[in-house]
Amino acid sequence: MKALQLAATHQPIQLVDAPMPTPGPGEVLVRIQAAALNHRDVFIQQGLYPGIKLPAILGSDGAGVVAEVGAGVDPVWRGQDVIINCSMHWGPNPAHYGADFHILGMPANGTYAEYVAVPVRYIHHKPAHLSFEQAAALPLAGLTAWRALMSRAGLHASGAQSPEKVLITGIGGGAALFALQFAVAAGAEVWVTSGADEKIERAKAMGAVGGVNYREPDWGKTLMTQTGGGRAGYFNVIIDSAGGPGFAKLIDAAAPGGRIAIFGGTTGTITEVVPPKVFFKQLNIAGTTMGTEAEFGAMVRFVSEKGIVPVVDEVFPLTDAAGAFQKMNDGKQFGKLVLKVSE
Repeated sequence: MKALQLAATHQPIQLVDAPMPTPGPGEVLVRIQAAALNHRDVFIQQGLYPGIKLPAILGSDGAGVVAEVGAGVDPVWRGQDVIINCSMHWGPNPAHYGADFHILGMPANGTYAEYVAVPVRYIHHKPAHLSFEQAAALPLAGLTAWRALMSRAGLHASGAQSPEKVLITGIGGGAALFALQFAVAAGAEVWVTSGADEKIERAKAMGAVGGVNYREPDWGKTLMTQTGGGRAGYFNVIIDSAGGPGFAKLIDAAAPGGRIAIFGGTTGTITEVVPPKVFFKQLNIAGTTMGTEAEFGAMVRFVSEKGIVPVVDEVFPLTDAAGAFQKMNDGKQFGKLVLKVSE
């Protein structure tokens, strides 16, 4: 089969002829139709990811058709359109993954290939309203956003009470966009930040009320003014993927009793946080990454029920993976970058 293999860090990914995997007991063989990029893949290539074991076929996100089933697997799965949960072997404690946890696509061979064998417990029916390219964009970023927003930050769906106010930083990345879509679909009032005004406008077209450019020196004050100032300007939930010095402004923007979930650190070490602002406001700051099997199932059901369509920035052929990796590294995308693997 054709596959994209990374032989060593700081090397280009190579299109190679790889052995066809065979599904073992409890596994299925999925013919991959589309696979999506994540920053994880670029970080592995750059040697910036823990526990790198190469060579490996990268790729965590994938959607395709079950081609074969292993021993003990219900044959009804054969021919079914599926997406793959790449968050594997979480363990029994929903609060934190266990020692056997891993993400598909290094060290285990991933989805940048015509076929991949995975345990049947990690496949789900593809939401019927999504194309393979759209479905492939969902797993890693969607699960990350779901756990951050719904589990760790505990967003309250709108109902008898007034909608909760949500701030999502760095809009344009895959997980941030899913957080926006999930929060809007749940009835929240959503605001965003970005370093590009056009990304803020696109987020508003997707349901965000407004946003600010974090490149402005006083973006925190600008945001609070736009949202009403004072207590009215505070956010109940903040979803952050940046960290860095700007995190201190999120502490200021949080409402008393607010919940901040963070799953990234693209701008570096968090500095200048004033502890009394955290404890006097009774803030809850939660780190998060990936999610459990139950959370993945809940996320997929929500996407189907609400008709959510992942934002796909561009689809590349498998032969132009280098171009997709470069665009990911440049950070120019709005949404997910997807590889078309099979027809």
